[in-house]
Amino acid sequence: MTKQMIFPVIVFTMTALTSTVSLARESIEVVGSSTVYPFSTVVAERYGRASGKATPKIESTGSGGGMKLFCSGVGTNFPDITNASRRIKMSEFEKCQSNGVKEIIEVQIGYDGIVIANSITAAPMELSRKDIFLALAAQVPGDVEGELIENPYATWKQVNSALPDIEIEVLGPPPTSGTRDAFAELGMEGGCKKIAWIQAMKKTNKGAYKALCHTIREDGRYIEVGENDNLIVQKLQANPAALGVFGFSFLDQNADKVQGASIESVEPEFESIADKSYPISRPLFFYVKKAHVGVVPGIEGYLNEFTSERAWGEDGYLAEKGMIPLPDEERAAMARNTRSLTPMTGKEALK
Repeated sequence: MTKQMIFPVIVFTMTALTSTVSLARESIEVVGSSTVYPFSTVVAERYGRASGKATPKIESTGSGGGMKLFCSGVGTNFPDITNASRRIKMSEFEKCQSNGVKEIIEVQIGYDGIVIANSITAAPMELSRKDIFLALAAQVPGDVEGELIENPYATWKQVNSALPDIEIEVLGPPPTSGTRDAFAELGMEGGCKKIAWIQAMKKTNKGAYKALCHTIREDGRYIEVGENDNLIVQKLQANPAALGVFGFSFLDQNADKVQGASIESVEPEFESIADKSYPISRPLFFYVKKAHVGVVPGIEGYLNEFTSERAWGEDGYLAEKGMIPLPDEERAAMARNTRSLTPMTGKEALK
Protein backbone atom coordinates (compact mmCIF):
# COMPACT_ATOMS: atom_id res chain seq x y z
CA MET A 1 0.00 0.00 0.00
CA THR A 2 2.80 2.33 0.95
CA LYS A 3 4.77 1.57 -2.21
CA GLN A 4 1.74 2.22 -4.39
CA MET A 5 1.31 5.61 -2.75
CA ILE A 6 4.97 6.59 -3.04
CA PHE A 7 5.50 5.48 -6.60
CA PRO A 8 3.24 8.03 -8.32
CA VAL A 9 4.75 10.81 -6.20
CA ILE A 10 8.25 9.87 -7.40
CA VAL A 11 7.10 9.76 -11.02
CA PHE A 12 5.48 13.22 -10.66
CA THR A 13 8.61 14.72 -9.11
CA MET A 14 10.90 13.34 -11.81
CA THR A 15 8.54 14.60 -14.49
CA ALA A 16 8.54 18.05 -12.94
CA LEU A 17 12.35 18.12 -12.84
CA THR A 18 12.58 16.97 -16.44
CA SER A 19 10.11 19.66 -17.47
CA THR A 20 12.15 22.34 -15.67
CA VAL A 21 15.36 21.26 -17.36
CA SER A 22 13.71 21.21 -20.78
CA LEU A 23 12.64 24.82 -20.33
CA ALA A 24 16.20 26.02 -19.55
CA ARG A 25 17.91 28.27 -22.10
CA GLU A 26 21.56 28.25 -23.08
CA SER A 27 21.57 31.81 -24.41
CA ILE A 28 20.68 35.20 -22.96
CA GLU A 29 17.59 36.89 -24.42
CA VAL A 30 17.61 40.70 -24.74
CA VAL A 31 14.73 42.82 -26.05
CA GLY A 32 13.97 46.55 -26.21
CA SER A 33 15.23 49.80 -27.69
CA SER A 34 16.21 50.07 -31.34
CA THR A 35 18.69 52.78 -30.33
CA VAL A 36 20.50 50.56 -27.82
CA TYR A 37 20.19 47.53 -30.15
CA PRO A 38 23.43 48.11 -32.12
CA PHE A 39 25.41 48.65 -28.92
CA SER A 40 24.09 45.52 -27.22
CA THR A 41 24.58 43.53 -30.43
CA VAL A 42 28.28 44.32 -30.69
CA VAL A 43 28.76 43.55 -26.97
CA ALA A 44 26.94 40.23 -27.46
CA GLU A 45 29.15 39.32 -30.42
CA ARG A 46 32.34 40.22 -28.54
CA TYR A 47 31.20 38.32 -25.46
CA GLY A 48 30.28 35.24 -27.49
CA ARG A 49 33.64 35.13 -29.27
CA ALA A 50 35.71 35.77 -26.12
CA SER A 51 33.83 33.40 -23.80
CA GLY A 52 33.09 30.57 -26.21
CA LYS A 53 29.52 30.58 -24.88
CA ALA A 54 26.31 31.11 -26.84
CA THR A 55 26.04 34.61 -28.27
CA PRO A 56 23.13 36.45 -26.61
CA LYS A 57 20.04 36.87 -28.76
CA ILE A 58 19.21 40.58 -29.23
CA GLU A 59 15.78 41.67 -30.49
CA SER A 60 14.70 45.22 -31.36
CA THR A 61 11.16 45.70 -30.03
CA GLY A 62 11.27 49.36 -28.95
CA SER A 63 11.67 50.50 -25.35
CA GLY A 64 7.97 50.25 -24.52
CA GLY A 65 7.57 46.87 -26.20
CA GLY A 66 10.67 45.58 -24.45
CA MET A 67 9.43 46.71 -21.04
CA LYS A 68 6.10 44.95 -21.63
CA LEU A 69 7.86 41.67 -22.40
CA PHE A 70 10.43 42.08 -19.62
CA CYS A 71 7.80 42.81 -16.97
CA SER A 72 5.53 39.92 -17.96
CA GLY A 73 7.15 37.47 -15.54
CA VAL A 74 10.14 35.56 -14.22
CA GLY A 75 11.38 32.36 -15.85
CA THR A 76 13.01 31.24 -19.05
CA ASN A 77 9.88 32.00 -21.09
CA PHE A 78 10.58 35.70 -20.48
CA PRO A 79 13.51 37.95 -21.51
CA ASP A 80 16.48 38.35 -19.19
CA ILE A 81 17.35 41.92 -20.16
CA THR A 82 15.57 44.84 -21.80
CA ASN A 83 17.25 47.82 -23.47
CA ALA A 84 15.73 51.28 -23.09
CA SER A 85 16.44 54.68 -24.59
CA ARG A 86 14.73 56.27 -21.58
CA ARG A 87 14.41 55.37 -17.92
CA ILE A 88 11.84 52.80 -16.79
CA LYS A 89 8.45 54.37 -15.97
CA MET A 90 6.86 53.94 -12.56
CA SER A 91 3.88 52.20 -14.19
CA GLU A 92 6.28 49.70 -15.77
CA PHE A 93 8.18 49.17 -12.53
CA GLU A 94 4.90 48.48 -10.73
CA LYS A 95 3.82 46.07 -13.50
CA CYS A 96 7.11 44.20 -13.05
CA GLN A 97 6.54 43.96 -9.30
CA SER A 98 2.98 42.68 -9.70
CA ASN A 99 4.21 39.95 -12.08
CA GLY A 100 6.95 38.76 -9.74
CA VAL A 101 9.85 40.64 -11.32
CA LYS A 102 10.95 41.95 -7.94
CA GLU A 103 14.69 42.66 -8.22
CA ILE A 104 15.68 44.75 -11.25
CA ILE A 105 19.20 45.99 -11.90
CA GLU A 106 19.30 49.34 -13.72
CA VAL A 107 22.39 50.01 -15.83
CA GLN A 108 22.88 53.42 -17.42
CA ILE A 109 25.34 52.82 -20.25
CA GLY A 110 25.90 56.28 -21.71
CA TYR A 111 24.24 59.09 -23.63
CA ASP A 112 22.75 59.59 -27.06
CA GLY A 113 21.42 62.56 -28.97
CA ILE A 114 18.16 62.52 -30.90
CA VAL A 115 18.81 63.98 -34.32
CA ILE A 116 16.55 65.40 -36.99
CA ALA A 117 18.30 64.56 -40.21
CA ASN A 118 17.92 64.86 -43.95
CA SER A 119 19.77 63.63 -47.01
CA ILE A 120 23.24 65.06 -47.65
CA THR A 121 21.93 65.99 -51.12
CA ALA A 122 19.55 68.52 -49.50
CA ALA A 123 20.35 71.83 -47.81
CA PRO A 124 21.08 71.41 -44.07
CA MET A 125 18.30 72.46 -41.71
CA GLU A 126 18.69 74.91 -38.81
CA LEU A 127 15.83 74.38 -36.37
CA SER A 128 14.75 75.44 -32.91
CA ARG A 129 12.72 73.30 -30.53
CA LYS A 130 9.85 75.78 -31.03
CA ASP A 131 10.00 75.08 -34.79
CA ILE A 132 9.80 71.36 -34.04
CA PHE A 133 6.78 71.78 -31.79
CA LEU A 134 4.89 74.02 -34.21
CA ALA A 135 5.63 71.72 -37.14
CA LEU A 136 4.64 68.45 -35.48
CA ALA A 137 2.17 69.10 -32.64
CA ALA A 138 -1.42 67.99 -33.10
CA GLN A 139 -2.62 71.36 -31.77
CA VAL A 140 -0.85 74.72 -31.90
CA PRO A 141 -1.65 78.24 -30.65
CA GLY A 142 -4.14 80.26 -32.68
CA ASP A 143 -4.20 84.03 -33.20
CA VAL A 144 -5.61 84.77 -29.73
CA GLU A 145 -3.72 83.94 -26.54
CA GLY A 146 -5.18 80.80 -24.99
CA GLU A 147 -6.64 79.59 -28.29
CA LEU A 148 -5.63 76.18 -29.64
CA ILE A 149 -6.30 75.02 -33.19
CA GLU A 150 -5.63 71.88 -35.21
CA ASN A 151 -2.16 72.20 -36.72
CA PRO A 152 -2.59 74.04 -40.05
CA TYR A 153 1.09 74.19 -41.05
CA ALA A 154 1.90 72.42 -44.30
CA THR A 155 5.40 73.81 -44.96
CA TRP A 156 8.42 74.67 -42.83
CA LYS A 157 8.26 78.26 -44.08
CA GLN A 158 4.78 78.64 -42.59
CA VAL A 159 6.24 77.58 -39.23
CA ASN A 160 9.18 80.00 -39.46
CA SER A 161 9.77 82.40 -42.36
CA ALA A 162 13.53 81.71 -42.12
CA LEU A 163 13.00 78.04 -43.01
CA PRO A 164 12.74 76.65 -46.56
CA ASP A 165 9.45 76.50 -48.43
CA ILE A 166 9.21 72.71 -48.46
CA GLU A 167 6.44 70.49 -47.20
CA ILE A 168 6.63 69.16 -43.65
CA GLU A 169 7.31 65.44 -43.92
CA VAL A 170 9.00 63.81 -40.93
CA LEU A 171 9.72 60.10 -40.64
CA GLY A 172 10.00 58.84 -37.09
CA PRO A 173 9.47 56.09 -34.53
CA PRO A 174 6.11 54.85 -33.18
CA PRO A 175 4.69 55.39 -29.66
CA THR A 176 6.32 52.16 -28.39
CA SER A 177 9.76 53.68 -28.97
CA GLY A 178 11.88 55.24 -26.23
CA THR A 179 13.25 57.58 -28.91
CA ARG A 180 9.69 58.79 -29.52
CA ASP A 181 9.19 59.35 -25.76
CA ALA A 182 12.45 61.26 -25.43
CA PHE A 183 11.78 63.26 -28.61
CA ALA A 184 8.37 64.29 -27.25
CA GLU A 185 9.83 65.28 -23.87
CA LEU A 186 13.03 67.01 -25.00
CA GLY A 187 12.17 68.22 -28.49
CA MET A 188 8.41 68.81 -28.55
CA GLU A 189 7.96 69.92 -24.94
CA GLY A 190 11.24 71.84 -25.13
CA GLY A 191 9.63 73.98 -27.85
CA CYS A 192 6.15 73.99 -26.37
CA LYS A 193 7.30 75.68 -23.17
CA LYS A 194 8.88 78.50 -25.18
CA ILE A 195 5.31 79.80 -25.56
CA ALA A 196 4.68 81.67 -22.29
CA TRP A 197 0.95 81.01 -21.81
CA ILE A 198 1.41 77.29 -22.50
CA GLN A 199 4.30 77.14 -20.05
CA ALA A 200 1.98 78.68 -17.44
CA MET A 201 -0.42 75.74 -17.96
CA LYS A 202 2.14 73.43 -16.37
CA LYS A 203 1.35 74.92 -12.95
CA THR A 204 -2.43 75.01 -13.31
CA ASN A 205 -3.17 71.89 -15.39
CA LYS A 206 -0.15 69.61 -15.75
CA GLY A 207 -2.13 66.87 -17.50
CA ALA A 208 -3.43 69.16 -20.24
CA TYR A 209 0.01 70.75 -20.60
CA LYS A 210 1.70 67.39 -21.14
CA ALA A 211 -0.97 66.16 -23.55
CA LEU A 212 -0.64 69.32 -25.62
CA CYS A 213 3.16 69.33 -25.66
CA HIS A 214 3.65 65.60 -26.30
CA THR A 215 0.89 64.78 -28.81
CA ILE A 216 2.16 64.50 -32.39
CA ARG A 217 -0.12 65.29 -35.31
CA GLU A 218 -1.72 62.39 -37.19
CA ASP A 219 -2.58 64.03 -40.51
CA GLY A 220 0.26 62.47 -42.50
CA ARG A 221 2.93 65.10 -41.82
CA TYR A 222 4.57 62.78 -39.28
CA ILE A 223 4.98 59.26 -40.62
CA GLU A 224 5.65 56.32 -38.28
CA VAL A 225 8.28 54.03 -39.75
CA GLY A 226 8.45 51.36 -37.03
CA GLU A 227 11.44 50.39 -34.90
CA ASN A 228 13.89 50.33 -37.80
CA ASP A 229 16.15 53.40 -37.89
CA ASN A 230 18.06 52.04 -40.88
CA LEU A 231 14.80 52.15 -42.85
CA ILE A 232 14.45 55.87 -42.05
CA VAL A 233 17.95 56.48 -43.41
CA GLN A 234 17.03 54.64 -46.63
CA LYS A 235 13.83 56.67 -47.04
CA LEU A 236 15.70 59.95 -46.53
CA GLN A 237 18.06 58.98 -49.33
CA ALA A 238 15.07 58.34 -51.58
CA ASN A 239 13.33 61.60 -50.62
CA PRO A 240 15.68 64.58 -49.98
CA ALA A 241 12.72 66.78 -48.96
CA ALA A 242 11.89 64.60 -45.95
CA LEU A 243 13.39 64.68 -42.45
CA GLY A 244 13.90 61.76 -40.09
CA VAL A 245 14.11 61.34 -36.31
CA PHE A 246 16.57 58.80 -34.84
CA GLY A 247 19.53 58.37 -32.51
CA PHE A 248 22.92 60.00 -33.03
CA SER A 249 24.64 56.65 -33.52
CA PHE A 250 22.71 56.09 -36.76
CA LEU A 251 23.76 59.54 -37.97
CA ASP A 252 27.35 58.77 -37.03
CA GLN A 253 27.29 55.45 -38.87
CA ASN A 254 25.60 56.94 -41.97
CA ALA A 255 27.42 60.27 -42.31
CA ASP A 256 27.95 59.57 -46.01
CA LYS A 257 24.17 59.48 -46.54
CA VAL A 258 22.49 61.86 -44.06
CA GLN A 259 23.23 65.03 -42.11
CA GLY A 260 21.83 66.25 -38.79
CA ALA A 261 20.02 69.57 -38.38
CA SER A 262 21.48 72.03 -35.90
CA ILE A 263 19.15 72.68 -32.97
CA GLU A 264 19.34 76.24 -31.65
CA SER A 265 22.68 76.64 -33.45
CA VAL A 266 24.23 73.52 -31.85
CA GLU A 267 25.29 70.71 -34.16
CA PRO A 268 24.57 67.09 -33.13
CA GLU A 269 28.13 65.97 -32.45
CA PHE A 270 29.89 63.63 -30.02
CA GLU A 271 31.25 66.53 -27.94
CA SER A 272 28.01 68.57 -27.79
CA ILE A 273 26.02 65.53 -26.64
CA ALA A 274 28.66 64.59 -24.07
CA ASP A 275 28.66 68.08 -22.52
CA LYS A 276 24.85 68.31 -22.87
CA SER A 277 24.98 71.55 -24.90
CA TYR A 278 23.01 69.79 -27.66
CA PRO A 279 19.38 70.38 -26.58
CA ILE A 280 17.96 66.95 -27.45
CA SER A 281 20.20 64.45 -25.67
CA ARG A 282 19.17 61.62 -23.35
CA PRO A 283 20.62 58.76 -21.25
CA LEU A 284 20.54 55.13 -22.40
CA PHE A 285 19.85 52.11 -20.16
CA PHE A 286 19.34 48.42 -19.90
CA TYR A 287 17.55 46.47 -17.16
CA VAL A 288 18.38 43.00 -15.83
CA LYS A 289 16.30 40.45 -13.91
CA LYS A 290 18.40 39.45 -10.90
CA ALA A 291 16.34 36.27 -10.57
CA HIS A 292 17.72 35.07 -13.92
CA VAL A 293 21.37 35.53 -12.94
CA GLY A 294 22.86 32.08 -12.29
CA VAL A 295 19.90 30.40 -13.99
CA VAL A 296 20.46 31.48 -17.59
CA PRO A 297 24.17 30.95 -18.33
CA GLY A 298 26.39 33.92 -19.07
CA ILE A 299 24.42 36.90 -17.77
CA GLU A 300 27.19 37.99 -15.40
CA GLY A 301 29.79 37.58 -18.15
CA TYR A 302 27.71 39.70 -20.52
CA LEU A 303 27.30 42.41 -17.87
CA ASN A 304 31.05 42.38 -17.16
CA GLU A 305 31.80 42.77 -20.88
CA PHE A 306 29.31 45.63 -21.32
CA THR A 307 30.67 47.53 -18.31
CA SER A 308 34.34 46.97 -19.17
CA GLU A 309 36.48 49.94 -20.20
CA ARG A 310 37.27 48.22 -23.50
CA ALA A 311 33.53 48.37 -24.27
CA TRP A 312 31.99 51.51 -22.76
CA GLY A 313 35.11 53.53 -21.92
CA GLU A 314 36.10 56.78 -23.62
CA ASP A 315 38.19 54.88 -26.15
CA GLY A 316 36.04 51.75 -26.13
CA TYR A 317 34.46 50.02 -29.08
CA LEU A 318 30.98 51.37 -28.21
CA ALA A 319 32.24 54.96 -28.56
CA GLU A 320 33.43 53.97 -32.03
CA LYS A 321 29.81 52.94 -32.73
CA GLY A 322 28.52 56.38 -31.70
CA MET A 323 27.61 55.93 -28.03
CA ILE A 324 28.68 58.82 -25.79
CA PRO A 325 30.32 57.42 -22.61
CA LEU A 326 29.37 58.40 -19.07
CA PRO A 327 31.87 60.62 -17.22
CA ASP A 328 34.68 58.60 -15.57
CA GLU A 329 33.34 58.70 -11.99
CA GLU A 330 29.77 57.89 -13.01
CA ARG A 331 30.99 55.05 -15.19
CA ALA A 332 33.09 53.54 -12.38
CA ALA A 333 30.20 53.78 -9.91
CA MET A 334 27.79 52.22 -12.39
CA ALA A 335 30.22 49.36 -13.08
CA ARG A 336 30.50 48.62 -9.34
CA ASN A 337 26.72 48.73 -8.92
CA THR A 338 26.19 46.42 -11.90
CA ARG A 339 28.80 43.86 -10.90
CA SER A 340 27.47 43.72 -7.35
CA LEU A 341 24.01 43.09 -8.83
CA THR A 342 22.47 45.85 -6.74
CA PRO A 343 18.74 46.18 -7.57
CA MET A 344 16.96 49.50 -8.00
CA THR A 345 14.56 50.66 -5.31
CA GLY A 346 11.86 52.03 -7.59
CA LYS A 347 12.47 55.62 -6.60
CA GLU A 348 14.58 56.00 -9.76
CA ALA A 349 11.62 55.30 -12.07
CA LEU A 350 9.96 58.05 -14.11
CA LYS A 351 6.70 59.30 -12.60
